[in-house]
Amino acid sequence: MKDFDSDVRREAAEVFVDGYKKELGFFSKDRKNLVDAFQKMINPEVFYLALLNREIVGILACSNDKERGLNIDRNILKRHFGFVKGNLGYRFMKDDFNKKLPYKDSTGYIECVATSVKARGKGVSTALFQHVLYHTAYHHFILEVIDTNKIAYQMYVKLGFSEMERKQERFSSFKGFKERIYMKLEV
Repeated sequence: MKDFDSDVRREAAEVFVDGYKKELGFFSKDRKNLVDAFQKMINPEVFYLALLNREIVGILACSNDKERGLNIDRNILKRHFGFVKGNLGYRFMKDDFNKKLPYKDSTGYIECVATSVKARGKGVSTALFQHVLYHTAYHHFILEVIDTNKIAYQMYVKLGFSEMERKQERFSSFKGFKERIYMKLEV
């Protein structure tokens, strides 16, 4: 993303919102408001984009121990979703995105993988993964997937990822999933 001649965070945020529509539904059903908020929190330094007919149709962040894909900002969340939802959302998301990763410099942490609705099933995410796995300086990759996302889990297994840990999710009934599955790959 950082190599684009223009700021494409809005287009990337549109794919992010479409990909995480269910999870972001807590904040709002208003797609434009979600895009407006999350585009401001995207870190272009670690995002990779897939284009189809010159349109952004896929995103993937490869974070590290210094930079994360999203910087969750309490003030942005409150401004777009109100005091209560903004503060609650920040409380639930800050550790997922703002916390420094405990991995070494040689490890890339895959997060924020999404494909636009019209490009699903066309290998967009697989192509993004293959690019990141073989064209970055990382030798180890880690990602997490929630237990309800069976399609993503199967894709990660096909790409060579294996399970390393499962963690029970706090507030699982509120979040809509029971476990986070952590997976790893060495190249």
